Amino acid sequence: MSTATLIIDLNAIRANWRALDAKSAAETAAVVKANGYGLDATRVATALAKEGARQFFIAVAEEGHSVRNAVGQEAKICVFSGHMQGDTDLIRENNLVPMINSVDQLLRHVELLPDHSFGIQLDTGMNRLGLEPAEWQAVRELVLRLKPQLIMSHLACADEIHHPMNTKQLQVFKDLTSDLTIPKSLSATGGILLGADFHFDLTRPGIGLYGGLPFHDSQSVVKLDIPVIQIRDVETGESVGYGNTWTAPLPRKIATVSAGYADGIFRVMGSAATLYANGTACPVVGRISMDMIGVDVSDVETPIQSLQFINETHGIDKLAKDAGTISYEILTSLGRRYQRRYI
Repeated sequence: MSTATLIIDLNAIRANWRALDAKSAAETAAVVKANGYGLDATRVATALAKEGARQFFIAVAEEGHSVRNAVGQEAKICVFSGHMQGDTDLIRENNLVPMINSVDQLLRHVELLPDHSFGIQLDTGMNRLGLEPAEWQAVRELVLRLKPQLIMSHLACADEIHHPMNTKQLQVFKDLTSDLTIPKSLSATGGILLGADFHFDLTRPGIGLYGGLPFHDSQSVVKLDIPVIQIRDVETGESVGYGNTWTAPLPRKIATVSAGYADGIFRVMGSAATLYANGTACPVVGRISMDMIGVDVSDVETPIQSLQFINETHGIDKLAKDAGTISYEILTSLGRRYQRRYI
């Protein structure tokens, strides 16, 4: 078989949720947006519901149907983007909780779904989503009469423990909500690790569930095994791949593997990328092309039929560093051609 195999460890996701849940006295939700960070929201949400998660977060209402079917009717599913125009039927039919981000959204929700649950998102300085403090003060009494289920905000720099933005946003959030008994949420994975002051009533881990930083103690969730199509001997002075960008400095053994940028292996990585054969590091040579990559396997002593691109020692964060990006992008870019095996 010539397509690569992506192995997704649902038990590791469950273990990561347990570990993050143990770090606070708050309820622990789970973020399963972007199709469960690219790993299949239905399977991920089902596994986490079995583990004990009772609240889930998605990015847009369109993601709600599959998650609702996975977690049953009792769980809460909150929508970060709120109540957008055209979302009303999706929110009603899937019993979603839109996190209202603006006065316009609030009016839309009150008009179209007057008796339906909702939450409020406040902007405490990130300037991305949520009611700004002045807007919140203007509609606060109306909102409180309508009894929102949750008030939340989002930290901009939580992955940097000592960044002053963290304490600044914490104080703004407290100033806006300290006199309220409504459940509150400020922290995703990074915020959980900042300590109890940031936990409030509900935490909502995302990347930490999937094996990414800043949760250093997370279990590895994904492995990627790529078949070797062909191995050839390359003599000194011969080049490999498009553009002759790599020339052999001495005789080398080069494997061509069956994956490329069409599968989410970013072309920009180039020679910074490394694959592995039974623990032996094998550098990429030449350009990463759409469906194939050249890899120097000269140091591999045993016959090989495949190479690992993601494994326990070279995980998504190291891969992200090779690509000059973050683990979130690595996960959500994993290609559709992969055979996906869940364990």
